[in-house]
Amino acid sequence: MKTTEFSPEIEIIYEDEDIVVLNKPAGVLTIPDRFSRAIPNLYDILSEKYGKIFVVHRLDKETSGVICFAKNEEAHANLSEKFEEHDVNKVYLALITGHLRNKEGRIDLPLSENEKVPGTMKVDYENGKRSITEYRVLEEFENYSLVEVRPLTGRMHQIRVHFKAIGHPLAIDSVYGGREEIFLSEIKKKYKVKENETERPLMNRLTLHALKLGFFHFRKKEYVEFEAKLPKDFESLIRQLRKHSKVET
Repeated sequence: MKTTEFSPEIEIIYEDEDIVVLNKPAGVLTIPDRFSRAIPNLYDILSEKYGKIFVVHRLDKETSGVICFAKNEEAHANLSEKFEEHDVNKVYLALITGHLRNKEGRIDLPLSENEKVPGTMKVDYENGKRSITEYRVLEEFENYSLVEVRPLTGRMHQIRVHFKAIGHPLAIDSVYGGREEIFLSEIKKKYKVKENETERPLMNRLTLHALKLGFFHFRKKEYVEFEAKLPKDFESLIRQLRKHSKVET
């Protein structure tokens, strides 16, 4: 499948008459901000290019990776139903804190909106909706683990809240983990910042990337799957962890 670009930062992974699949950069909204339309968002960018565009699902502003939009009402209705029925294969990469006792597992904890902190979610055994996240540890580092994550349901902030709930929040998550950035000096022993220089973080946004998205294409009559390569900041962080903080198993 040919990759094209219509913006220096926003890569089109695939498109046909029904859908357009992008590799969303971190920091870009999926839909317009309620209070300021001037903030860059994929919906406005795509609407300018295609005329009419339909939102199928969303990624958090600071999450990078694969996201799909529909180009017509038929595709929108079909894909919306698939997402509603959880008939979509979603795979994420997450860098979390610490080491999980079980290297493969399932987190099954109900979630609901947190009334005390608008715009966030919480584990709620009484009124929460069932939420399921499967995971598999790919690599372990001194203080972190790289995990393949498959959310079987699609609640807001599901991955972030689930890993926080089991004591392993994302390595960077200012809302659910309290951490905003990671520096090389934390990873590389004996690393020294040059005099009169301020160290720049290796990464300063959510350590979460939507890696793959797959579903049955209603017009092609076949299963299709799309993959979004890791952005440079995430790739650089993993590379430094492998070099200076790898845990041998």
